[in-house]
Amino acid sequence: MKLALVAILLVSLIFISSLSAVSTAGVCSSKCKTRCSKAGIKGRCLKYCGICCAKCKCVPSGTYGNKHECPCYRDLKNSKGKPKCP
Repeated sequence: MKLALVAILLVSLIFISSLSAVSTAGVCSSKCKTRCSKAGIKGRCLKYCGICCAKCKCVPSGTYGNKHECPCYRDLKNSKGKPKCP
């Protein structure tokens, strides 16, 4: 009985976490489209914005700057020590 209850709880937690990942992806996609709308190389901008958004759960407003709104996004660096997020 206890084993079945634990199994049901575990499956429920996995299901709930997958729903939040899907909703985060949708939010990131729309925010990154706005952020990268004026980028010269849109594909690269969208890729790195998506990575940063997934990790930080936020994207600064506008198409440039405003990184103070999301310190995690602002502080992510690439291997060369330069800003990772557009």
